[in-house]
Amino acid sequence: MDGDGISLGDIVVRLANNAHEVAQAQSIRYHIFYEEFNAKPNPQASETKLDFDKYDEFADHLVVIDNSISDNEQRIVGTYRLLRQADADKAGGFYTSDEFDISKLINNYDGLLEMGRSCVLPDYRSKAVLQLLWQGIAEYVAHYNLKFLFGCASFHGTNPNDHAESLSYLYHNHMAPDEFRPKALNHVYTKMDLIAPDKIDAKKVIRNLPPLIKGYLRIGGFVGDGAFVDHNFDTTDVCVVLSTKHLTSSYQKHYERKTGAEFGNE
Repeated sequence: MDGDGISLGDIVVRLANNAHEVAQAQSIRYHIFYEEFNAKPNPQASETKLDFDKYDEFADHLVVIDNSISDNEQRIVGTYRLLRQADADKAGGFYTSDEFDISKLINNYDGLLEMGRSCVLPDYRSKAVLQLLWQGIAEYVAHYNLKFLFGCASFHGTNPNDHAESLSYLYHNHMAPDEFRPKALNHVYTKMDLIAPDKIDAKKVIRNLPPLIKGYLRIGGFVGDGAFVDHNFDTTDVCVVLSTKHLTSSYQKHYERKTGAEFGNE
C-alpha cells in the first residue's frame, strides 16, 4: 500500500506514518471500546485514555482519516491493527492465541495476517467507509503476498444466549474447514451450537450481524469452533478466518488494477 493510501472524497485509508498517528488510533480505540461500549480499562489505560498492549509496537496500523477536519488531533476517525506473522514472532505470538487455538494455521501455513482492534467513530460507520477499509486491507495483503487473514470479531455483551441465533447460524453455515479451523481454548470454550438449523431465521440473522463479521462473510470468511466470553471488553468473541483465495472478484479486480498482479495466488 503506497503512502497516499486510497480515498473516497475527503476520507482516506492508509497506514499510520508515525508514533503520533498510532497514538491517535489508540485514543480512538479507547473512546469506542471503553467509553462507548463499556470495556474495563486497566489503570494505565484509564490514566492515558489510550487502548494499547504489547502487540501495538510490532503491528501496522491502518487508519481512516477525514481530511475535511482541520484539527490535526482529530483527523483519525477509525483504525484497524494489522500484525503479520514475522512481527507476531517478535511480539511473542498472536493476540488471538490468548482466546483461540490457531495452531493449525501457524503450523501449516505461511503468510498469516492477524487483524484486530477494529473500530470506527459512529458518524463514519457507513458501508462506503467499511468498503474503503476492506480495500485498504486487500491492498496490504497483495503487497505482502499474504495467504490467510484471521482475528477475533465480537458481539456486544457477555451472555452468549443473547446471541444464540447468530452464533448458531455461524456454526451451522460458516464453520471453517478442519484443516485450518481455529477452536476456542478448552478452558474458555463456549458452545455456539445453541439452536437447531431449522429454527433459525437466516435473513434476520444476516441483517443484524455485527458489520465486521458480516464483512468477513461477504468476502468468503469462516468462523472457528466455539466462542470466547471476554468480560474485560464486555464481548462474546468468535474467531474469523479467511483464505485470500476466497476474496470476491470485486476486490481481486481492485488489486489487480492497483498492483498489476493477480491477488491471492500461491
